Amino acid sequence: MKLSEFDYKLPKELIAQEPLKNRCESRLMIVGEKIEHKKFADVADYFNKDDILALNNTKVFPARIFGKKQTGGKVEILLIKKKTQKQWTCLCSGKNISKGTKIYFDFKIEGTISKKQNYDITITFNKKIDDLLDKIGQMPTPPYIKTKLTQNERYNTVFAKKQGAIAAPTAALHFTQDLLDKIKQKGVKIVYVTLHVGLGTFLPVKEEDITKHKMHSEYFEINKKTADTINNRKAKLFVCGTTTLRALESSCDETGNVNAMKKFTNIFIYPPHNFKLKFDGMITNFHLPKSTLLMLISAIIGREKVLDAYSIAINEKYKFFSFGDAMLII
Repeated sequence: MKLSEFDYKLPKELIAQEPLKNRCESRLMIVGEKIEHKKFADVADYFNKDDILALNNTKVFPARIFGKKQTGGKVEILLIKKKTQKQWTCLCSGKNISKGTKIYFDFKIEGTISKKQNYDITITFNKKIDDLLDKIGQMPTPPYIKTKLTQNERYNTVFAKKQGAIAAPTAALHFTQDLLDKIKQKGVKIVYVTLHVGLGTFLPVKEEDITKHKMHSEYFEINKKTADTINNRKAKLFVCGTTTLRALESSCDETGNVNAMKKFTNIFIYPPHNFKLKFDGMITNFHLPKSTLLMLISAIIGREKVLDAYSIAINEKYKFFSFGDAMLII
């Protein structure tokens, strides 16, 4: 399929710039035999006893840090992945950045560009910076969000646990603890996977022939309890978020069984895709034009049905992207 087939026009005013005060007050479009319009809190009505809800418990860290070169020039660093105690893979924006460039930060932190090759930039710091990121770092909200986030926890889910992501699993941002408790009280089993959302999810597709696009690898882990619960289910499986689905699909064998594992995945799901994982529902946000996320959703219900639903969402003034509204695909 061609990249241009996944394009659509979105008015800028429909790009959500900040999270709602109450997470579950966002809107929810039901995409099943017909289109319905609900509040996200109503998602509980679609679960029944013994159903399973799979969530991604990754945690976003303050990965955006700012420094200066010896010349005084400003440099912005987006930390991607820790390689050693003092060495990180990152993205770096600033003029005249090359191997050997030194960058100076607060708290007497110094960094040296030790490798630079396209997107692959490595910085070696003079000390461990993990415990200092809360003081010097900012949450790495996407560039289409122009307002500054006042509360870091709003770019994390209420169940975020394992730190390592540079972007939130946004479909799950709508859940409150009360809503999760309500779902549990219906006899629904909630299971967790971890996929640390990285560049693989967000790098733009530049090839018109989408099959030529290469995803960056992202780390994920699925424990035995989660795998066994899904494999032995007696009712429906609901997957929350594209990252959760990518982790589960990456772990499946040819029989559709989910396997416990810790590894990296660069799986790129686009139509047509024969899913090994058998699932009954998918909670997701509204995604960017021409994005791998939009392609993944199209692999589930078809490109035309997705774009028709998006057209309705635009007409109904739904909010889009990270802090926007949600969709439940049945």
